[in-house]
Amino acid sequence: MSVRYEELPELETTDGTILFLLKRLRERAPERLARAIELVSATGIEGAEASRLLLAEELVTSHDIAEATASSWGLSYVDLTQVRIDPVAAALLPIGLSRRHSMLVIAATEHSVTVATATPGDVMAVDDVRAATEREVVLMIAPLDDLLNALDRYTRDINSLAELGLVDETSGGLLVTSGESDEPIVRYVTSMLEQAVGNRASDIHVQPTDGDLRIRYRIDGVLHDIETVPQSAMPALVSRIKVMASMDIAERRLPQSGRITFAHGTRTVDLRVATLPTVWGEKVVLRVLDAERIELDLAKLGFSDRNFSAFSTSLHQPHGMVLVTGPTGSGKSTTLYAALTAIGRPEVNIITVEDPVEYRLPGANQIQINAKAGLTFAAVLPAILRSDPDVVLIGEIRDRITAQLAVEASLTGHLVLSTLHTNDAPSAVSRLVEMGIEPFLLGSSLDSVVAQRLVRRLCDWCKEEYAPLDEELDSLRWGDLSAPIPSSLWRAVGCRVCSQTGYRGRFAIHEVMPVTSEIERLTVSGASTQDLRLAAVGDGMVSLREDGLIKAAEGITSAVEVLRVAH
Repeated sequence: MSVRYEELPELETTDGTILFLLKRLRERAPERLARAIELVSATGIEGAEASRLLLAEELVTSHDIAEATASSWGLSYVDLTQVRIDPVAAALLPIGLSRRHSMLVIAATEHSVTVATATPGDVMAVDDVRAATEREVVLMIAPLDDLLNALDRYTRDINSLAELGLVDETSGGLLVTSGESDEPIVRYVTSMLEQAVGNRASDIHVQPTDGDLRIRYRIDGVLHDIETVPQSAMPALVSRIKVMASMDIAERRLPQSGRITFAHGTRTVDLRVATLPTVWGEKVVLRVLDAERIELDLAKLGFSDRNFSAFSTSLHQPHGMVLVTGPTGSGKSTTLYAALTAIGRPEVNIITVEDPVEYRLPGANQIQINAKAGLTFAAVLPAILRSDPDVVLIGEIRDRITAQLAVEASLTGHLVLSTLHTNDAPSAVSRLVEMGIEPFLLGSSLDSVVAQRLVRRLCDWCKEEYAPLDEELDSLRWGDLSAPIPSSLWRAVGCRVCSQTGYRGRFAIHEVMPVTSEIERLTVSGASTQDLRLAAVGDGMVSLREDGLIKAAEGITSAVEVLRVAH
């Protein structure tokens, strides 16, 4: 007999999976609920068929279906993107049987195996696993697409390591011998790069320790351990990466840098490679420069209306210097590339000098610094100015000579864009003066300074609204801001979509300081950073912390995340 679900009077069903999915829609995306009820009611289907229909209509996700199945069967849900698969346990089940039944052993004891599956009702498959492993089977539910991806990844990795002689396919145990063929390590490195790009990683760390080699990905600014391989695989793995990056494989005592252009599906991805000798061997870090993931629309970089207007005004000046400041990894290059895209036109001659060139910009003349050949910022900038540029981008102002050339270029009719390492916008003035730039030249050349940080974006699927207590607002020093005190804020929760972090993706918060006549007067007079800050705030500048907290009140990020990067 059917039972009526009290919160969904339009629908009668006994299907626990469908009820779970509809309840999840009511909680997370109520605007989709009516469409889901209409589909299920009109078709009259239930079970897996109904779940597939809702998935095809993009009303639910595969992890929603997995959680619903787990709830319906009284089983536990497992996130395979967050669980390290034990290769010894996985090897208890022949790979052919794993793929036939879409089941993967993720852990084992002496008497049982824990198996990830998307179809707990497949009794014959469970019997096959029990017979093959000679252990009791404990089922956990995983999304089917995650399960198939994990099977593909496990198959590639285990085959590569087996051919290298690092895995005994019979027992699944790890060995310490090295193989003779380099083909397996080629496939392993390719698999590692593909997985990193697929997971939206910004960096790949290959880190040796005293006992093994750790593979780690930085995703949304946070490092995640992905897997470990035996330390005996390190020479072959590092050498393969060096070969791809055109580096000297015989040099292990000095740091090296290189670049890889990697084919990923129908597109190419650039990777910037750096090696660093450590006591346990060479560490390799690969920075993923995915041109398709970079946002080059200035209006989509998170600027508030006031900051966007101020920055855009500076970019459309015929001459002057515009600086973007912040620590490494704060998105400065992305902002500058988006700025060049905004002002780039056929009649504008843009020349960039970078170390290294991170992304290829159509229509721009990009120059790669080569210190070994004598092609430094100081050496190339005079030649650039003789090449009739309208806009010059200098990758980074690192020393007095580069700073002096940048100032002179901006004073002789060129728009100069560059980056600087300072904590906030007013500090850029003091930093350039410390480099030896005359204050009167700086006051005349500098047009605006943008300071920025990257903060994580709250996951839209699981973020939670709450009313902040007075104590929290006091700790945030909200009373010091010009923004109104919010009645609600949002916190990170964590779900399958965001890998239980509560965040998915990043955006920038900004502090834009246009050089007004008052800022110019203070600069020429040698005023302190604090005096410059007070004047800038008086002219309407919004601090990094305030810009971030305003966005926290809008539900884009959390106050905790803002304070993590902007005190």
